[in-house]
Amino acid sequence: MGSSMDFIKSLDPDMSIKILMCLDDPSDLDRVSSVSRFWRHFEVGSSYLMKWEALQRDHRVYAYLARASISSAIGDCISEAYGASSTDHYPEESIDNTLEPRVIVAQRASYWSSKGQSNPDVSESLFYKLVNDFCVINEIKIQPFQDFFEMGYPIYSAKSVRFKMGHPKTSRDVKADLMCKSSHVSADDQFIWTYTSQEFPMAQENRLQKFKLPEPVLCIGGFLQIELLGRVLRHEMDGLFYICVSHVQVVGRSLSPAFGVEILEPSGKFVLKNDRLLRCPTQSSLSANEPNAVSADYFQRRVRDLQHIVNLSQGNLEVIEPLEWDGEEDEDADFEEEYAM
Repeated sequence: MGSSMDFIKSLDPDMSIKILMCLDDPSDLDRVSSVSRFWRHFEVGSSYLMKWEALQRDHRVYAYLARASISSAIGDCISEAYGASSTDHYPEESIDNTLEPRVIVAQRASYWSSKGQSNPDVSESLFYKLVNDFCVINEIKIQPFQDFFEMGYPIYSAKSVRFKMGHPKTSRDVKADLMCKSSHVSADDQFIWTYTSQEFPMAQENRLQKFKLPEPVLCIGGFLQIELLGRVLRHEMDGLFYICVSHVQVVGRSLSPAFGVEILEPSGKFVLKNDRLLRCPTQSSLSANEPNAVSADYFQRRVRDLQHIVNLSQGNLEVIEPLEWDGEEDEDADFEEEYAM
């Protein structure tokens, strides 16, 4: 015991089987494996314990993801303004102006303006590309535009706002449609939204208003839609309702370069990519001096025996075919570099 020797190495396979048959519950197999490298190798052949290894793998993935989600720096996560549902005068009043924190640029007001509507219930949408396809978003800040050149200095805010995050259906749609900021953008045609927030009331005030999400949101795909719901003021010249925005900020954390994400079409599943995770050593209670490999015949025989015991303990009587094993792979070599989410 003092030298951390694996005592199972000195037992015959029959003796190992007798010991394992004394276990009352299949979950005890995992506890047994913690004291022997050889018995831990047995787990590879069991469907039950294969699931346990998958859970351990997922635990490593999500633990590392959680650590990255709270350790990276918080900042503005907008990369580019991609489009608006409408624009009154393009490009003078385009969505690009909302990325500029200054109110006056080149001796003129900097803001985005929607087209005028006679119906105050018509909504508008602003679309932004985030700095990475994998971000954690905490809050969105929006500053309505106040027109200092009109009598009474009106503020063209929306009644309320709502936020959606997701990814485009195809990259071709994004390049062909969203980059044309003067055209009408149909969100339903272009995007798949994986998150939709509640509605937040917007104050008719000339300040950068904070809309904090109930909890941090993992944006997969890197696109944000800001829905501006309802109109407040008519323009004194044409009597139409407008919504105007001076500045937008998206506060959160970028998980790049630690993580990347790939969207699998048409299934809609996501693949989480991370190379550093697999380089991290796994925890082990075994001595570092113990051998890392066993002979192929010896290992295959023990795997077959343990498979039979596991099935008996679970009440399954079907015949289990022996697994193939080359005896040369590293114990962590079966971990993929990509994890389906």
